[in-house]
Amino acid sequence: MTEQVQTTPGAPDASFTEDNADAKGRFPPRGVPVITGVNRVGLWSLYMKEVRRFLKVQTQTIWGPALTTLLFLVIFSVALGRGGRSVLGVPFADFVAPGLIVMGMMQNAFANSSFSLLAGKIQGTIIDLLMPPLSEGELMTGIVGAAITRAIMVGGAVALAVWIYPSADLHVSHLWAIAWFGLMGAAMLSLFGLLASIWAEKFDHNAAVTQFVVAPLSLLSGTFYVIDNLAPLFQTISRANPFFYVISGFRYGFIGASDIGPGTEPVVIAGAGLLAFNVALAGVTYLLLKSGWKIKN
Repeated sequence: MTEQVQTTPGAPDASFTEDNADAKGRFPPRGVPVITGVNRVGLWSLYMKEVRRFLKVQTQTIWGPALTTLLFLVIFSVALGRGGRSVLGVPFADFVAPGLIVMGMMQNAFANSSFSLLAGKIQGTIIDLLMPPLSEGELMTGIVGAAITRAIMVGGAVALAVWIYPSADLHVSHLWAIAWFGLMGAAMLSLFGLLASIWAEKFDHNAAVTQFVVAPLSLLSGTFYVIDNLAPLFQTISRANPFFYVISGFRYGFIGASDIGPGTEPVVIAGAGLLAFNVALAGVTYLLLKSGWKIKN
């Protein structure tokens, strides 16, 4: 008498094994990826994880930079803007305000993207980023996208603070320049922050990049002055600083003038140059992520 094996409808049959799964067509062959194309769910999950991380402490990550930037504006407009001083045909406070807005955006984009991988390496949780089925491009896009989102939020908060300040007026002259140079500046510092987090092995390394690279390039980029006031040598050095083009182009969107050059054409060329620079920076970042340097070793 043979024993009959009962199976419930839809349940796998008793003879099903991993070896004959491919023959039955229930799973793809080994080594064939299940997810093809862009992993949209994984990319969106990573992006939202990064956004929620900085929104949980938004007093520090969004509103704190707005207050700090407003204090910069008050101090410099009082110290340097007395006597009705004007720069590029506008009051000094109107001149310096756009530069402070985009400088706050860039610095916070760097801070956001430089934290994720570095914190994972130090705390031993980097496997949470490397284990999911995300390609290097998707990993980079999720982290950089969240950093750009924080930069935009900080820019809005800083603009609101500047709008409240009675001595500064924000008038939009070229909306395309505000959007383009704001995006290019945020993307550039997001990618640079991700590069820094790949290289850094402890928080001191990241702080060193902030203090000795990002802060000097930000403050020496023409935020508080026009480079025509500098000696020829220092004008040349300033024009080699990509932060200069971000800040001057962003300012052009508000006041309709910049020290990049006369007219709109130099500003457009600078915008195209920033795009090419960001593409190159993204390529380097992608290659480093793919190599696993200081991440998978």
